[in-house]
Amino acid sequence: MSAGRRYVDEDDVRVRARGGSRPRTRNRPKHENARLGFVTAVDRGRYRCLVDGQPIVAMKARELGRGSIVVGDRVALVGDLSGRPDTLARVVRVEERRSVLRRTADDTDPVERVIVANADQLVIVCALADPQPQPRFIDRCLVAAYDAELEPLLCLTKADLAAPDDILGIYSSLDLPHVVTSIDGDLDEVRNHLANRTSVLVGSSGVGKSTLVNRLLPDVERAVGDVNPVTGRGRHTSTSAVALPIDGGWIIDTPGVRSFGLAHISPDDVVAGFPDMDEAVVECPSGCQHAEGTPNCALDSWLAEGKLDPARVTSLRRLLSSREGDDSASQLA
Repeated sequence: MSAGRRYVDEDDVRVRARGGSRPRTRNRPKHENARLGFVTAVDRGRYRCLVDGQPIVAMKARELGRGSIVVGDRVALVGDLSGRPDTLARVVRVEERRSVLRRTADDTDPVERVIVANADQLVIVCALADPQPQPRFIDRCLVAAYDAELEPLLCLTKADLAAPDDILGIYSSLDLPHVVTSIDGDLDEVRNHLANRTSVLVGSSGVGKSTLVNRLLPDVERAVGDVNPVTGRGRHTSTSAVALPIDGGWIIDTPGVRSFGLAHISPDDVVAGFPDMDEAVVECPSGCQHAEGTPNCALDSWLAEGKLDPARVTSLRRLLSSREGDDSASQLA
């Protein structure tokens, strides 16, 4: 064999490193003595974990490669697990995830971004005013929740500024669990939904996520921002996801987002995110795209008969068309 070629010994499965003399093994260490932990925050390559109630800071072991570790992950750790200042453990294994919430930057972006792992519930936080409610953003989050098999909870904030009737009317056919909060209102109902569960909070900037967290957990002091009076959009305050213990469970507060891309979800799964249209789409011809003007699309006949909410059908069609690269359709109202 010519010089410079890599040689493999099939017996001990060792590979001689290119340009060096030290052999490397393909057999990764098993770390039988590793301790299990829960990732509560990620900050510039450092992972804040909880191991048997002890806060630990860790880095990712080289053998894990480029795979991402996110808040909510259950991980195995070795090294210094004392939690003392300036100590560092190593994450050597990521346990199998029971759920994964993903999004893309927009509906044509091929890159999935994992937001959190192992959540049970997606809390969609939406303001009733200042900024105005965004039903199409809610629709996107519902599609993502159903795809990830998370139970959705609609949390309507700022009820002291506007009534919830209109927005609740849009989703009345879904029997969607919901809570309504105001600046001085009681939060017992919210707590009941969060207790003993891992919930991830998602919402646009300025809708009051961090304010809600601060009221539920006064010692946390998450940064709170205002709404821009010109654009009507909130200013980003939370810059990274963080898991916080509450009533036997966890709430994972995430940075405010202005888009929730669904490029990673198939068109059929987008339609599945609108269960109020299940009976209608069954009557559609095979391969129906459900777009406006599609021949024999049952959505049109059901609309004409008043069996469907026009705003919901518009939202579904808008989501489907935005996945095809129609930029005008991808803008959230």
